[in-house]
Amino acid sequence: MENYRPRICDQLLVELLEACGSVLLEGSKWCGKTTTAEQAARSIVYMADPEDGERNIQLARTSPKFLLEGETPRLIDEWQVVPKLWDAVRFEVDHRRKLGQFILTGSAVPASRDEIIHTGTGRIASLLMRPMSLWESGDSNGTVSLESLFDAPEQLTPRSAMGIEDLAFVVCRGGWPMAINTKSRKSALKQATIFYDGVVGKADGSGSDISRADGVARNPELVKLLMRSLSRHQGTQASIATIYQDMVANESNSLSEDTIASYIKALKRIFVVENMPAWNPNLRSKTAIRTSDTLYFVDSSIAIAALRISPQDLLNDLNTFGLFYETLAVRDLRVYADALDGQVYHYRDKNGLECDAVVHLANGKYGLVEIKFGGDDLIEEGASTLKQLAGKIDTTRMRNPSFMMVLVGIGNYAYRREDGVYVVPIGCLKN
Repeated sequence: MENYRPRICDQLLVELLEACGSVLLEGSKWCGKTTTAEQAARSIVYMADPEDGERNIQLARTSPKFLLEGETPRLIDEWQVVPKLWDAVRFEVDHRRKLGQFILTGSAVPASRDEIIHTGTGRIASLLMRPMSLWESGDSNGTVSLESLFDAPEQLTPRSAMGIEDLAFVVCRGGWPMAINTKSRKSALKQATIFYDGVVGKADGSGSDISRADGVARNPELVKLLMRSLSRHQGTQASIATIYQDMVANESNSLSEDTIASYIKALKRIFVVENMPAWNPNLRSKTAIRTSDTLYFVDSSIAIAALRISPQDLLNDLNTFGLFYETLAVRDLRVYADALDGQVYHYRDKNGLECDAVVHLANGKYGLVEIKFGGDDLIEEGASTLKQLAGKIDTTRMRNPSFMMVLVGIGNYAYRREDGVYVVPIGCLKN
């Protein structure tokens, strides 16, 4: 495809197709699932095609086998329009006994499970796709590889060209391919608002992604109130009770903690918010570790849209800027960790020691990361936290951290401090 920006997910998709009969590519709407799948597919069926959609739907319902014929990998886009396609794909994979047969993509809104008999375990692998990282969008120069940090390089010398105004813009724009491919900054910034409005829906409740998540009608005004509250509490371990109190304080009526919990569950189902699990290392002494997940929007721009703020608003309020920069940094770390067969966790114990992110690979290696907006004082604070946590880990029972890094939003250079802590501007980082 002309002008296609390569995605980290490209290689992950190819690898899964080489290992499994079919791959389900999941993620939020607008993150680029179909476009990425098209790069790997040898033939395609568009279930929502205005010209052939009705014919394809009828075939899927009556003779799905015919719809699955074609060069492989065969992409079935918007497969959830006819959920029974899931079982048809599973059956074909079983009987063809070949790998890399199908790619399934579709709306972030889950398909109805009523018509699906089998789970697809062992036949259909899942791959989660997130909005674009700064490296994928071209906003990071990629001169520092997260993978290389696991080898503890002695020196780093790259320079970041990202200034504070650039960072404010990318935090508000987000990683939506449509926004990144838009020439006008004004138009690019509108994309997140359009996304947010689609999640919430219209005043009468129509056109709401969150209501389509499970077929339960939801109050658009409550959705707005919840998303504003989550914007203020993301990255924390705020309980449902805390969110409830925040929403009640903002003049909400007819609200309960159960309602809030159901709304958050729906937002997770459509990949608008995502949990970050707690990290549970072996420590030298008995310390109670907080095991609650933290919650982040999958992209910083969603929180920006919920609060209706602009890049200039961030520049006028650096505390708020730092909060949303953290969301962007977590998004990028998750994308890069996926490429390394890793996962991103957070750490917090009863004594208040907290680490923003732990990148833990499947081979047991891990790195500790503090996310800081920038400035010598914040870098020093982050480095101190990292060294405190590293000092608590029982290295007779698990490895030393491969690296400790302060990931800064604003900074000219990446470098290694005398104490071994790396300081890396996010405008230098890649997978």
